[in-house]
Amino acid sequence: MSLSDTKNHLEQLKARGFFKNTTNEENLVKLLNSDKITFYTGYDPTNFSFHIGHMVPMLAMHHLQEMGHRALVLIGGGTAMIGDPTGRTEARPIMTKEKIDDNVAKLKVQFERFIALDNPDKGLIVNNADWLRNINYLDFLRDIGSNFSVNRMLTFETYKEKLKVGLSFLEFNYNLLQAYDFLYLFRHYGCVLQAGGDDQWANMVSGVELIRRMERSTDVECLTYPLIMTSEGKKMGKSQKGAVFLSEELTPVYDFYQYWINTTDADVIRFMKLYTFLPLEEIARYEALQGEELREAKKVLAYEVTKIVHGKDKADAAKSGAEAAFGGGNNVENMPTFEIAADRLGSGLGILDLYAECGLCSSKGEARRLIQGNGAVINGEKITDLQMTVTNANITADGIILRSGKKKVMRIIVK
Repeated sequence: MSLSDTKNHLEQLKARGFFKNTTNEENLVKLLNSDKITFYTGYDPTNFSFHIGHMVPMLAMHHLQEMGHRALVLIGGGTAMIGDPTGRTEARPIMTKEKIDDNVAKLKVQFERFIALDNPDKGLIVNNADWLRNINYLDFLRDIGSNFSVNRMLTFETYKEKLKVGLSFLEFNYNLLQAYDFLYLFRHYGCVLQAGGDDQWANMVSGVELIRRMERSTDVECLTYPLIMTSEGKKMGKSQKGAVFLSEELTPVYDFYQYWINTTDADVIRFMKLYTFLPLEEIARYEALQGEELREAKKVLAYEVTKIVHGKDKADAAKSGAEAAFGGGNNVENMPTFEIAADRLGSGLGILDLYAECGLCSSKGEARRLIQGNGAVINGEKITDLQMTVTNANITADGIILRSGKKKVMRIIVK
């Protein structure tokens, strides 16, 4: 059963885990159960790639769009010039307009994996740089700033925490700008719902109150999603190597897939509901599994999330590579491959360089630690010599098979 097949859409969002708070639940139910509304979620382009912590609002946008609602993706090309102080003790570094615009262009590609943007009646991307960068500051203070109480703003948790370490006037303006975004989208696109992470609650409520005050409308609401933590209390999207990004330039597809394979048992079903498009009825079949049986659910989770983010072909390759790695190398055709020119091996290539170059290790330092920890293997033989050089003599009928621990493998094809 898809989300569009049920009467109470909010209950379906709750069933998948996409609900934390709302300004008026009764009115929100009425809005979501109407034929069609326009809603938005905002994202500041502070990097050229999102990480998996950003995926929850994107996936929720997908589901809301499946219900028949129109999705506005707001990219903060204007607000990114200030930086959201929410959840931060230090100020965000000031970004140039050129860097912001470059990030915007790259992030647009990632949005298309989650949200249908081929028809403006179903979804479109808007950039608040279009209305914020050339705003008249005096007019903004008089028309918008006059509707805000400094005393009330200082009660917001974001500002209370920032005041302990120092709150700049620049950061103090962010709340006004996000509220104004909602007002602008209400006026120009008929947008009546803002949705996003629960850390944005104060900013979102300010937008609702601004519209109600200036437009005398009671039909606007906000909806927040929980900030996802693992069952171990860790922030979602973090691994031992750092953030898990959607860009394969920052997180290789195989590593992305493996992150989900390594999901703890207690999180598997919850993450399947949040991070995949699988129907709830199908997910329910995995809920009774325990122990080793639950590994099958982890494979499904890893494959489905990787397919959404990187496409079916790359998900298939990551799955095959993982199966080859865990299978002890018997099926070399399924292994991930890396090509290297034969003349590179003529005079010998250092083993540390090869591990770093093919991507099994992020650096020569990591490769050194891998060998010292007895986790590096070439063609089935453990590597013990840090100074080892790989030559044409190491080429087998299957190429050169490198392993990093029990879970990662790379087939070096020499051409």
